[in-house]
Amino acid sequence: MRVLSRLVRNRNTQITASGLPLHVRPFVPRFFATSITTRMAQEYKLKGVTSLDLKPGDKQEVEVEGLDAKVLLLNAGGVVQATGPRCTHYGAPLVKGVLGTDGKLTCPWHGACFNGKTGDVEDAPALDALPIFKATERDGAVYITGEAATIKAGHRKPKFKCKATGGDKVVIVGGGSGTLGAVEGLRETGYTGPITVISNEGYLPIDRPKLSKALLTDLNKLQWRDAEWYKEGDVDIVQDEVAGVDFATKTVSTKSGGKFAYSKLILATGATPRVLPLQGFKVLGNIFTLRNVRDAENINRAIGEKGKKIVIVGSSFIGMELAVATSKDNDVTVVGMEQVPLQRVLGEKVGGAIQKLVESKGVKFYMSAGVEKAEPSGSDPSVVGSVHLKDGTKLDADLVILGVGVVPATEYLKDNSVVRLEEDGSLKVDESFSVVGLKDVYAIGDIASFPYHGPAGDGKYVRIEHWNVAQQAGRIAAGHITNPARANLKSQPFAPIFWSALGAQMRYSGNTQASGFDDVVVQGSFDEGKWVAYYTKGETVVAMASMGKDPVMAQFAQLLPLGKLPSKSELQKGLDLLSLGPPN
Repeated sequence: MRVLSRLVRNRNTQITASGLPLHVRPFVPRFFATSITTRMAQEYKLKGVTSLDLKPGDKQEVEVEGLDAKVLLLNAGGVVQATGPRCTHYGAPLVKGVLGTDGKLTCPWHGACFNGKTGDVEDAPALDALPIFKATERDGAVYITGEAATIKAGHRKPKFKCKATGGDKVVIVGGGSGTLGAVEGLRETGYTGPITVISNEGYLPIDRPKLSKALLTDLNKLQWRDAEWYKEGDVDIVQDEVAGVDFATKTVSTKSGGKFAYSKLILATGATPRVLPLQGFKVLGNIFTLRNVRDAENINRAIGEKGKKIVIVGSSFIGMELAVATSKDNDVTVVGMEQVPLQRVLGEKVGGAIQKLVESKGVKFYMSAGVEKAEPSGSDPSVVGSVHLKDGTKLDADLVILGVGVVPATEYLKDNSVVRLEEDGSLKVDESFSVVGLKDVYAIGDIASFPYHGPAGDGKYVRIEHWNVAQQAGRIAAGHITNPARANLKSQPFAPIFWSALGAQMRYSGNTQASGFDDVVVQGSFDEGKWVAYYTKGETVVAMASMGKDPVMAQFAQLLPLGKLPSKSELQKGLDLLSLGPPN
């Protein structure tokens, strides 16, 4: 009960019982049990399949006779077998994803990657692996061998159970996506020492993107793993806030007076939302930022029975997602400084198309605008009543939500004479996410600036606020801790991916921070909601965004690390990325 007793250290803690910019990462094998042969395993016939004549990269979803289930039959790098048919992240049909000739299987929705030969997860944001089933051709029919419950489940949990032994101690500070990746990565790669997680979240690691996309607050639906899961892995969860780190004595101190010794330290404290240093914004109620479940609860409480006037300051992804999430039965207005929403990331053409899409949900926009102040309500001077723009426009508001960016949450290190923070407050790390200049210390997620080796990246240090980037960085750091020699044997790059709910699902892969972009090649129709935008620097394609064109993003994400993306000129001539066939 050690985990659970520490988890309730804070009386207010709520407990329920119940996934990178391209860079060359150390190879981190994930040790799932790949054998699914049990005493209950038996043969099942695949409906309508007569042979195993599949080329590398071919796949098909088929029904299993006698079971209310399907499997994905595929040729993964010359190995013909069956796997679970759906991505273990959000359940996307993998038959609509991309299977490379080497066996890499990429989800069409959010870019999770699986090894088609073993079923193991290779890239975030999936957590569970796919089960694999031996396929046999006999008498003009094809059979798979497996246990009925496993075939129906379509996923398998990673190796995580552990009884910690003495020796090295890993302390992880933070409770987000990066922490989840690090904890699972450590146990999967064979680390058996003590693991302590110090988090001020008040709950276990959650699916944070659901906060801005849906204002979801139910921990049963948000938490990726329940308390029992961490208990089985002998992971000690401490609900507290870090106050400082003594790198000389290898000790982390917390605000409640706790002291935690470490052999290896992973800093994963995430980011803090920016606030506006303007009149009224720091003193009036009903002005919110969104980072955690409590923030979402407060916003939902302020909206109440709906019919509210909501002003969202900031045309960032958070701001735009919140505009869509709150637009039904509310009067929503977005105020942005750019000409169009998301202009810095997506460019003017795509940003303009996004604005039109969100406007179709009833959202109003004031762009190229500056905010002057917030004024109190006439009926209750303690809460906001209006937002005033610099051009004199007055926007009535029952509540205001700020989506004006975040800063690395590294306040606890600002007065530390041993560590050097970058200008933006982040920590510089190498390819293994080891902090430059510090021994046995790693930084992952929103606080890490790392060398980017993607197209036109040239090793420039970038900091990316992507949920799946943080999770993957945690796994990389875990692999380096478990076995630095093995982790450095092989370099395996992967492409950064994120997604956004902007009235329709937008996919994005690649990175423009390191190089910028000087042109955008658009294929398809904004009006029809089916398009792909390729961001280029000279002739080099550095990133893409899409709507309604799956699985183009998955294809792009496989081609990028292979160095096989087409040129700008080829795309301008109308080359369809999917026409290139399975990546190889």
